[in-house]
Amino acid sequence: MGRRLRQQRRGHGSSTYRSPSHRHVGEIKHPHSELKNGVVTDIIHAPGRNSPVAEIKFESGKKDKIIAVEGLMVGQDISVDGTKNLKPGSILPLSNIPEGTLIHNLEARPGDGGKFVRTAGTYATVVTKGDTVVVELPSGAFKNLDPRCRAGIGIIAGGGASEKPFAKAGKKFHALRSKAKANFKVKGVAMNAVDHPHGGGGHPHVGKPSTVSRNAPPGRKVGRLSPQKKRK
Repeated sequence: MGRRLRQQRRGHGSSTYRSPSHRHVGEIKHPHSELKNGVVTDIIHAPGRNSPVAEIKFESGKKDKIIAVEGLMVGQDISVDGTKNLKPGSILPLSNIPEGTLIHNLEARPGDGGKFVRTAGTYATVVTKGDTVVVELPSGAFKNLDPRCRAGIGIIAGGGASEKPFAKAGKKFHALRSKAKANFKVKGVAMNAVDHPHGGGGHPHVGKPSTVSRNAPPGRKVGRLSPQKKRK
């Protein structure tokens, strides 16, 4: 009997492959629009993210956190009440954002707090406005969204972090540990037969068809999945 595959161990959800919660500063969502105006009190490092986080103090005294954007400074005013304030970091409905504006942290549905474009250095662009708002995502895909969906103004900060070399394996291990990502990946053909269906043999080769059935059990479903059946 072979051993469990790595993807099976990760999917099990044990603490070995779970992102450590104590290294996250909290869930980052758009603040409620009732909070209206606030001031940036601090820009903090979030180990579980690849972009910094800005702490906002609102007029009511409540504090919240948003994704920091390029050009955001401590002491800067931020508005979340939907007015046409296009300062970097402000949060507006798509209906109030002019065409051609660079935005981030888009909501998929009004009020969900932001689902798209949350990675350091990324941005989306408002293309056209009508019954729906067409937005160009960083991938180049165009998406139709509800005009009531909110988005932040500006480009997310921290875009150059991926260009800095890690220099040694230990730094990469600790950097990816917070994100629950593997810092290395071993090919199946390089393993022993007991570790992977592609392992074993006198030289690295799969040894059997690399295409597997979609109905294959979890320990066998590696390689390429068979094509889906044609739909009428």
